[in-house]
Amino acid sequence: MKRISIDPVTRLEGHGKIDIFLNEEGEVANAYLQIPELRGFERFCLGRPAEEMPNITARICGVCPEAHHMAATKALDDLFHVDPPPAAKKLRELFYSIFFATDHTTHFYALGGPDFVVGPTAPPAQRNILGVVQKVGMEIAGKVLKMRRDGHHLIEMIGGRKVHPNWGLPGGVSRGITEEQRREIERLGRDAVEFALFSLKLFEDVVLKNSDYVKLILGDAYVHRTYNMGTVDANNCVNFYDGKIRVVGPDGKEHAKYDARDYRDYVAERVEPWSYLKFPYLKKVGWKGFVDGVDSGVYKATPLSRLNAADGMATPLAQAEYERFYETLGGKPVHHTLATHWARLIELLYATERWVELANDPEITSKEYRVVPTQKPTEGVGCVEAPRGTLTHHYVTDERGILTKVNLIVGTTNNNAPISMSVKKAAQSVIRKGQQVTEGLLNMVEMAFRAYDPCFGCATHNLPGQMPLEITIRDPQGQVVQRLAQFVP
Repeated sequence: MKRISIDPVTRLEGHGKIDIFLNEEGEVANAYLQIPELRGFERFCLGRPAEEMPNITARICGVCPEAHHMAATKALDDLFHVDPPPAAKKLRELFYSIFFATDHTTHFYALGGPDFVVGPTAPPAQRNILGVVQKVGMEIAGKVLKMRRDGHHLIEMIGGRKVHPNWGLPGGVSRGITEEQRREIERLGRDAVEFALFSLKLFEDVVLKNSDYVKLILGDAYVHRTYNMGTVDANNCVNFYDGKIRVVGPDGKEHAKYDARDYRDYVAERVEPWSYLKFPYLKKVGWKGFVDGVDSGVYKATPLSRLNAADGMATPLAQAEYERFYETLGGKPVHHTLATHWARLIELLYATERWVELANDPEITSKEYRVVPTQKPTEGVGCVEAPRGTLTHHYVTDERGILTKVNLIVGTTNNNAPISMSVKKAAQSVIRKGQQVTEGLLNMVEMAFRAYDPCFGCATHNLPGQMPLEITIRDPQGQVVQRLAQFVP
């Protein structure tokens, strides 16, 4: 059996490899997405004071530290039995909306966008952010850089640092904002709304008006009919910061709707010996393996999943784009994985609109931004929507507030099973008997996971039952003398 390796995979956060196995006829027999890195946060946080978690877990990732910071802070609210004042909740959501818009900008233009703007089979030296700049021009590149610069400037203003914020506390936040800061946040937010609208127009012109790209998006190679998960508000509209977690089936019908604290009643986790990532699945459906359909407990938690799980968007411009999205793609739910890029831009627009709404809230500059906890800590769960999916932090402490148990289910962990399925199906679709396997074809396999915007650094926290290991021994001339392997497929 022949093996083709894509090592490392590119344009993602973290490290990974794809091994594709061909049978004797040259067809794809199987494909594995392997994650060789281990972070171990669930273990080395044990024995530490719980109040350190917003700062510790932010170090899991330099791309989305704000998501871990916020989930950890909300978990401390629950752990210390304290309800933050309204101003604190609004400040947190404002901060989080700014982060979301900034992060989605990064993925679309630097990670996912090159496959469409430059082309899926373009030379690798061009298929990157520099290739995007060359294709769309310096003026557009300037808009992207301004959006990211503004976002990180405001994240530092509100959260204390551009990366790894140190702002969230149980019961609120450590500081508020002034009226002068509020005006700047609003002004830059209005610029961000225009940038989001511009990005949607760019997507329409470059992708939706290109028949080859539309055919690629709608093709069967990138389709999986799974359950979809996302957080919704009281009106079942998408919300990133707070609400209930809603799961809909492959047919779009509601399967579950629950509070974050009840996640263990709905989500279970399993391990496989060939990956450091856990594989969550819907507990009440059960694990049936790496298959989709209503009888399989596999679910997705992506921007597309959030749109599928919701009944709409809570802001007017995003709602209009939401309606156009489903009208164009034939109604809900949409199961085309590559349509996630379009869904991400709709969320970018929603995040910027919500940013401006909150910046104009009269309560946003209130000095009442924290309630000091007075009860003994016990157990707490905090949940937000990370850009890559539903993020859950679960802490248990002793009576002194020292952590005795930590469980993290991050966005990419939710998507581990569907990513594995997408990689295999894409490989089977683009690699055929007698066909030369080119770098462009292998990139089309990578596109299957890239749509999920995976962050493997965030996701790899637990050891599987066995550790995959491969060692190659070479002589002084560089010739292979021996290969040793254990638990490597």
